Amino acid sequence: MATTPSRNGLPDQPPISTDHPIINGTSKPPNATGECDEWTILDRVFRVLADEGYLGPSTHQKPVVSFVYPEDLKQLIHFPMDEQTPSSAATVERIIRQVLHYSVRTGHNHFHNQLFAGVDPYGLTGSWLTEALNTSQYTFEVGPTFTLIEDAVIDKCLRLFEFGEGDGILCPGGSMSNMYAMVAARYRTVPDVKRIGVANLPEPLVVFTSEDAHYSITKGVHWLGIGLNNLVKVKSDRRGCMIPEQLEQAIQSVLDSGRKPFFVNATAGTTVLGAFDDFNRIADVCQRYGVWLHIDACLGGTAVLSHRHKHLLAGANRAQSLAWNPHKTLGAPLQCSIFLIKERGLLHECNAAKADYLFQQDKFYDISYDTGDKSVQCGRKVDAFKFWLMYKARGSAGLESLVDNAFACAASLHEQLRSRAGFRLVLEEYQYTNISFWYVPTWMRTDPETPDWWQRLYSVTADIKEQMVKRGTVLVGYVPLLHKGIGNFFRMVVTCHPRPTPETMRYVIDEIERVGEQLPR
Repeated sequence: MATTPSRNGLPDQPPISTDHPIINGTSKPPNATGECDEWTILDRVFRVLADEGYLGPSTHQKPVVSFVYPEDLKQLIHFPMDEQTPSSAATVERIIRQVLHYSVRTGHNHFHNQLFAGVDPYGLTGSWLTEALNTSQYTFEVGPTFTLIEDAVIDKCLRLFEFGEGDGILCPGGSMSNMYAMVAARYRTVPDVKRIGVANLPEPLVVFTSEDAHYSITKGVHWLGIGLNNLVKVKSDRRGCMIPEQLEQAIQSVLDSGRKPFFVNATAGTTVLGAFDDFNRIADVCQRYGVWLHIDACLGGTAVLSHRHKHLLAGANRAQSLAWNPHKTLGAPLQCSIFLIKERGLLHECNAAKADYLFQQDKFYDISYDTGDKSVQCGRKVDAFKFWLMYKARGSAGLESLVDNAFACAASLHEQLRSRAGFRLVLEEYQYTNISFWYVPTWMRTDPETPDWWQRLYSVTADIKEQMVKRGTVLVGYVPLLHKGIGNFFRMVVTCHPRPTPETMRYVIDEIERVGEQLPR
């Protein structure tokens, strides 16, 4: 279709065609073999999702999950990929409905099992669009709008976290973001490592993290060849915060052993207790010893969107790198992980392989927009679009309101637990939206609290969780903190979507109490 230049020198956008069968409703009927025009399935998917309770307000009217044991589920759904002929549209829709029926409704009002939950509708829209476009963004040529969108997201996040004129990239999850940080720190510490490898370094490199930090740091030192023997887990206090004095002692001990400290991982919102390390004090230690400071803010970084709660991130701007996952508390669709770095150009210098078939230097446009060589991946999802569209639709005020509401509902849950007989808090004071607690059934409350009693309580916690899963009423995770000598307790995670209320918090408490009282003694 021909276009004419508009007054701004760019071509006018052509009108949207209505000649497509998906748009005008003239999809072809099944052919002689029973196979249907494959694009008609898209007509039905949205309705199927709504019918099965995965979209909109009807979600909470269904069970959180219809749990079936693995071997039984294999009898209900035909999992082997042994089809020889095309399936009819009706068969494909039936398969989709089966998969949905036995999946977990993470957008349910009573799903609090993970660090993520329901999806933001604008983020979901962005996810659908990127999947339909099926593109990558290693070059401006193949992803023009998305390249500029990622630039805009990185620029915004650099300003949010006060990282100056730094750089960044969207990664496939927080574990990868943390590994990007380790690779950048390693390269900055020993630039020759890119050529000679870690096996030929003059002294082993050592990573420090807290004992409450995410396990991705443990996996990272293995994957990157640093070795588990060169990972030091620093003591944390009762709240789960790294103890700066313990960090300094650990660094000095490593130096005395003839190894080289090069990377400290601090945490903004630990996985279990939601603890925030003291970034200023840790930065002071890192500065004294010339060690790279990275902050894993994958969970707690969302606090930066709230004027009321961003104080939790005080001192984070002193780090050399930071990871944040909007797909956790904020509800961007999985996956959406942002890695930020203070030193502009280091990502490219560290990771570039200079593939001349893709990153040609004589292109007809500004090749500085070809950002793929700073990534370890070639094909890369355009994850930035999901968060970008959420921000465009809601604005900073709308996102802040979502975050503040999550914090307010966590506070409501905390207060309800304090005043409800039979419930015990793991922490009387908390920092983020993770609330941890036990429920003690009435038939245990008068018994002496011996070690055996506590072991029984830990088992009761797991038993309550099992019954709630099988009934499909609530999903709340339970976890132990074995390094602190604590067994199973409930870890309730309050997120932005679906928007929680004090009433939904009360429902969880009521259900745990009801199920706990029905357990066999």
